[in-house]
Amino acid sequence: MGVAEWGVQEHWQDAQGKWHNVSPETVALVLDAMGTDGDGSPAPGPTLFVRPGAPIPLDGAADLLTENGDTLRLEGSLPTDLPFGYHTLVRLDDGRRTDVVVSPGTCPLPALAPTWGWAVQLYAARSTESWGMGDLGDLRRLGRWTAQELGGGLILVNPLHAAHPTLPQSDSPYFPSSRRFRNPLYLRVEDVDGAAALPDLETLVNAGRALNGKGHIDRDAVFRLKMQALEQIWEGFAGDPAFDAWREAQGQALGDYAAFCVLAEEHGPDWRGWPEGARHPDGPDVAEVLRTQYGRWRFHQWLQWLVDRQLQAASAEIGVMHDLAVGVDPAGADGWLWQDVLALDMAVGAPPDEFSTQGQSWGLPPFDPWRLRSAGYHPFIQTIRATLGHAGGLRLDHVMGLFRLWWVPRSADSPAAGAYVRYCDDDLLDIVALECHRAGAYAVGEDLGTVEDHVRAELCERNVLSYRVLWFEPTPPARYPVRALAAVTTHDLPTIAGIWTGSDLAAQREIGMEPNEEGTRDLREKLKDLAGAGDGTPVDQVVAATYDALSQAPSMLLTATLDDALGVEERPNMPGTIDEWPNWRIALPHTLEEIETDPRPRAVARALQRRPAP
Repeated sequence: MGVAEWGVQEHWQDAQGKWHNVSPETVALVLDAMGTDGDGSPAPGPTLFVRPGAPIPLDGAADLLTENGDTLRLEGSLPTDLPFGYHTLVRLDDGRRTDVVVSPGTCPLPALAPTWGWAVQLYAARSTESWGMGDLGDLRRLGRWTAQELGGGLILVNPLHAAHPTLPQSDSPYFPSSRRFRNPLYLRVEDVDGAAALPDLETLVNAGRALNGKGHIDRDAVFRLKMQALEQIWEGFAGDPAFDAWREAQGQALGDYAAFCVLAEEHGPDWRGWPEGARHPDGPDVAEVLRTQYGRWRFHQWLQWLVDRQLQAASAEIGVMHDLAVGVDPAGADGWLWQDVLALDMAVGAPPDEFSTQGQSWGLPPFDPWRLRSAGYHPFIQTIRATLGHAGGLRLDHVMGLFRLWWVPRSADSPAAGAYVRYCDDDLLDIVALECHRAGAYAVGEDLGTVEDHVRAELCERNVLSYRVLWFEPTPPARYPVRALAAVTTHDLPTIAGIWTGSDLAAQREIGMEPNEEGTRDLREKLKDLAGAGDGTPVDQVVAATYDALSQAPSMLLTATLDDALGVEERPNMPGTIDEWPNWRIALPHTLEEIETDPRPRAVARALQRRPAP
């Protein structure tokens, strides 16, 4: 017995294989966040996980109440052919009830593999019809063009998770208010039923499209205009049976989220500063919302319905892979709703490494593994299921977090003063497999950085595709694994143009960072070798040749960024910066209409289409 029983690791190994000790003070803070002093062990989980295979013995007779309403009388053991889903086992002798999760254990593989597609920051992909940022109408257009004209099979988008319903709007899609609901800023206003009847629609449209003249996304301006338009449309909304049916299908989660939005508009975005009666979802002030602000409560549900409908329309054009952020803003809706299962005094991060010598803290509170287990994993189930809505695939950001997370006490002087905490990875992976199976979607794990040896093997066994990035891979693309998504770069890393021109390195120096000069030079040499380029080779030729090299990868999925295809030098996000870099605000330099006629994206598409037969 001891801290190991609670999943707290008192030692950790860095990327160079060196072991480090965790301070007793950090261990004590982590245990305290779990509500324990480390004695004993966590309470057993209330959920039984079952996969196809050997029968599981039962101590006596029981009824299995299946998810679809059937009752199966069981004697002696659980059969091996139970239907996949979430069921309840009721023992006949004493009435004890146990949740049963029957999972296939493995995720579906991509049905269209091998195929390729664009990785895009949707907010950056504007058309002439956008209101200052790319929207779901733009996603629909991009998907149709990619599938029908270029032969692509997927679009990987940034997280579309919900931001706070107040100003100022958060720029980062990886610091959301909720991962279960989506951001109404991505709505195409003109596509909403009733928009055409607005007397000032033309004025709003012109003001919205005028925002496209800005090189950086102004989410606050977009929010003001779109909310003004949507509130006017809502005033004329007479109801819709489809809306009522959708609300009913969403259950209590939608109502809880809408209540948070109403309270946030009244008391401010951080629930931790709200009046006492509103600080918990069970508080008296929360129930009062339905009595006093019923219309506004339904309005926020209606916004989510609109997003769902427009996302469904966009997803009909091409398989959309959704990105699941690793956590949420502690001040947001999920932090409020799930405060009892989150370690709010902790932040998720990463230990020190050669690129970040002080470690990293991302400000996202982790789930307490044992409280999550005691809650039947319902918050995790809801999060995965919501992200898979209308999805062809799921990208799990920092997939190592299903196995362990680096917890940093919020009182710590440095992210280095953290500790790894282990999770019940078998259970979590069974849930991911079941939800992907139900959605008919594949899963990709972002397994970049320090990865334990057994993690990639376990993910491969579960059919969770690895994430192979050319910048990091020591071998040529032809030797990448089959069960993988292969890419040149990510939103956190330099673009090809940024490396080739030296502008990324120059930008880091200019904003006062301490860049990895040698590593950056090595990447440029790597480009020269892969692309067969000389120092004077134009960027566009280097980009096309690099993706031609990537096409040699036997990996099931390949992605190219529109940033690379257009020769963009700035990366979407510069880790380690706050205001020094316009993180998550850089728009693509051309509209979708211009991109569709630009020869450069077509050259990248041709390169990826030329991949050898598997």
